[in-house]
Amino acid sequence: MSGSVRTKALLCVPMAVSAVLMLFLALGYLVVAILGIPPTLGFVLHVRLFGALPLVVGFLFLLWLFRYRKPADILVSTYVTFSKVRGVSLEKPLGRTEPLVIRGPHRYVRHPLYLGVVLLVLGFWVLLDYTLLLFSAILLLLWFNFVVTPFEEKELRAMFGDHYGQYSREVPKMIPLTKWRKK
Repeated sequence: MSGSVRTKALLCVPMAVSAVLMLFLALGYLVVAILGIPPTLGFVLHVRLFGALPLVVGFLFLLWLFRYRKPADILVSTYVTFSKVRGVSLEKPLGRTEPLVIRGPHRYVRHPLYLGVVLLVLGFWVLLDYTLLLFSAILLLLWFNFVVTPFEEKELRAMFGDHYGQYSREVPKMIPLTKWRKK
């Protein structure tokens, strides 16, 4: 991987991710406003403190993920994959050479980064009691599931072939325990 691609990835991907998160926060706000849902649900303190559980689980899950894939490597592979939006075929693994990671959190979900992000947003929803965060989390989950992961998995199938096909049949996409694994 060239240094310029790595530099672009380390600059562009965090900015793009921030923009996407802001967009989904704005969409969550619009859903709440349009549907006339109260901006807060009036959670009592002990319910709000329960929000720390998905928040901590989300952070720990991401830290666990980063033991097996460095954040910089994730940014670079994300940059390379999504730079293909401009018309390069996803059936060719151009520019990506990393191995298929099926250890750590990848044993339980194929896209642990997205699960971690959704858990963080859900945790902040309960902890802060802002209804827009609930809708933002739901919209993010739908976005990841129906837009982002199919795009990524097309390239992963090209890179890893039958090995990825087998992995995807055995491991759920983002929500653990949605498939029963054969031992």
